[in-house]
Amino acid sequence: MKKQADISTAVLALYVDGPAQLETALIGLTESDLDLAQTPDTWTIRQIVHHIADGDDIWKICIKAALGNSEGMFSLQWYWDRPQTEWAERWGYASRSIRPSLDLLIANRQHIMELIQQAPDACQKSIWLKRLRKRKVRITVADVLEIQAGHVVEHINEIRTIRQTYGV
Repeated sequence: MKKQADISTAVLALYVDGPAQLETALIGLTESDLDLAQTPDTWTIRQIVHHIADGDDIWKICIKAALGNSEGMFSLQWYWDRPQTEWAERWGYASRSIRPSLDLLIANRQHIMELIQQAPDACQKSIWLKRLRKRKVRITVADVLEIQAGHVVEHINEIRTIRQTYGV
């Protein structure tokens, strides 16, 4: 379990700055550019943005649960029961405007940072996570922050690759 002091300043900065980095990666794109994908069977930039925001929103609940009930169980079984592509279809990733998802990501990150700044030893707090077809494990708030910070970076790199491929 990571102590609050053990979570690096770089990870926290990356977590906080993720939405701004994502917006920077999107500068200058037209609506039609948002529908570009690396290959026909991969997600478009638009779908990636929605995926990032929804993932962050889902994991926000894990952080809040850990801060409030360390003996509780957090499960994403409902989500893991279906492929991510199916969620993308059910949640209309291909056709929705990205602005509300960007706004949600910004608000969630600000909200979580305020919570962890107010809660003593917030990053040390943990909750049981029921893993897909595996036993339950403890996951700390610091772990979730690090995972989510990295998740945005992974997808920003994907967006940059798509932009480079199409010269946009």
